[in-house]
Amino acid sequence: MGEGADIRGGRLPAAAYDENFADLQPPLARQEAVVEAARCYFCYDAPCVQACPTGIDIPSFIRKIQTGNLKGSALDILEANIMGGTCARVCPTEVLCEEACVRTVQEGKPVRIGRLQRYATDALFATGIQPFSRAASTGRRIAVVGAGPAGLACAHALARRGHDVVVFERRAKAGGLNEHGIAAYKMANDFAAREVAFILGIGGIELHLGQALGRELTLDALRRDHDAVFLGVGLGTTNRLGLAGEELEGVLDAVDFIEELRQSPDKATLPVGRHIVVIGGGNTAIDIAVQTKRLGAETVTLVYRRGAGEMGATGHEQEIAQLNGVLIRHWARPVTLEAAGGRVAGVTFEHTRLDAGGRLEGTGERFTLAADQVFKAIGQKLLADELAGSGLAIEAGKLRVDDELRTSLDGVWAGGDAVAGQDLTVAAVEDGKRAARSIDRALGN
Repeated sequence: MGEGADIRGGRLPAAAYDENFADLQPPLARQEAVVEAARCYFCYDAPCVQACPTGIDIPSFIRKIQTGNLKGSALDILEANIMGGTCARVCPTEVLCEEACVRTVQEGKPVRIGRLQRYATDALFATGIQPFSRAASTGRRIAVVGAGPAGLACAHALARRGHDVVVFERRAKAGGLNEHGIAAYKMANDFAAREVAFILGIGGIELHLGQALGRELTLDALRRDHDAVFLGVGLGTTNRLGLAGEELEGVLDAVDFIEELRQSPDKATLPVGRHIVVIGGGNTAIDIAVQTKRLGAETVTLVYRRGAGEMGATGHEQEIAQLNGVLIRHWARPVTLEAAGGRVAGVTFEHTRLDAGGRLEGTGERFTLAADQVFKAIGQKLLADELAGSGLAIEAGKLRVDDELRTSLDGVWAGGDAVAGQDLTVAAVEDGKRAARSIDRALGN
């Protein structure tokens, strides 16, 4: 370990870990939900519905909360978005439905749509009721690769139509980023696993874990043995900084650490440094920054190459980071990883600006931040090994699909983060729904 490095777990009192990784936003109580629902104008042609990628009938589900029909409210949500429970927790409602809310325009304070959505879906899940059922069997068998939001949404929609679905997932648990890649305080109490169980509860869906394209599976065999294939493979690897010393001890992928944190039964065992630097500006960068601070890091500095308005993370997410003591520095890019004793000791950055043509350039001015851990959070990309030799067309680092989410190969559809569009859970769910409808039509049902 390099001079000055202090990497260890158990920095905080035992009780602090439970508190720091509890629900970021506790559920609304009944009276709170009723009062909040009463704020809705129940607009005709509501702009909030237009802003929702899955088209949830928001006025309808809120009105049902107001009248005490929680099952009906939850069904309004889940018919449009089978992962409505997760999206209620992690969807950036502040830039989607709530930004479009008429109350936002009038008062600057929208109806808390996301909180109400959680209230309704949690109420249904608490009953243990499975409200969905399968249609009569079609005899068709469809492969879904990837048990994340896109894959599970597609599988559920196909199962409802009577198709037999086989889901293949490369990890040891289903759920995709909901299970492995979202901050623990956003998805507490094993909710991701409970939602997966709810989705599979419709029947007609087989789940095979530890099965990956390019390893146990080939696309040729899947096409041969199934009537259709849906690829919801996500983005399986992370971008590199491209700097010397990237393999130094203490230089870590944020995605990998978040997954380890999510799966750890005891947060106190996770090794965290005293001084953390996070490179990136999206939700993953915010999530790792906040969580290392909550694990006991003394200083956490997030550095992004452009301004606050260009960050992938919303203003709400940036505020969460700052409220947790994370320092965000803009207009700087990493140029050198500093080393001491074989491990990272800091990062040297160069200040940036836009040139006359609007392109990013360095100013030549530099500064160095000491760090005993550096987290890379500069985006993800397709895992090349999964798709090597498949014949699938790739454009701008994503699978090419048409308006029906069909790929360049007959009988193969794709959706979610692996295709162009918003890298959001709610958008991935919508892709899964759309692909299921397209597959169903292609099979003549």
